[in-house]
Amino acid sequence: MGLMYNVYLNCATIYGCKGCKTHLADHDDIISRNFRGQHGKAYLFNTVVNVDCGEPAERNMTTGRHVVRDILCRSCGQVVGWKYDKAYESSEKYKEGKFILEAELLCTVS
Repeated sequence: MGLMYNVYLNCATIYGCKGCKTHLADHDDIISRNFRGQHGKAYLFNTVVNVDCGEPAERNMTTGRHVVRDILCRSCGQVVGWKYDKAYESSEKYKEGKFILEAELLCTVS
């Protein structure tokens, strides 16, 4: 496998990893702010960059059972949220393939 290069976002507000400030997401790509993670407030994104995914695991969440993967900052390895692989409830299917970033683990990069 070749070298991994970080993606640098060019937008007004960029969310980055709190530990190392690596670019993770564009503020304009937030789908919903109505989520909670282990550390409190969390945001649902359609796309994120510069992350690696962990192994899939089934988790019981407040909205039902899901198959999710932790997502880690590619630069420092800190867990910054999770990715939804599968939702068992039909009303939750819209989350499949989307990402959660926890606000407490993010910073605004200028």
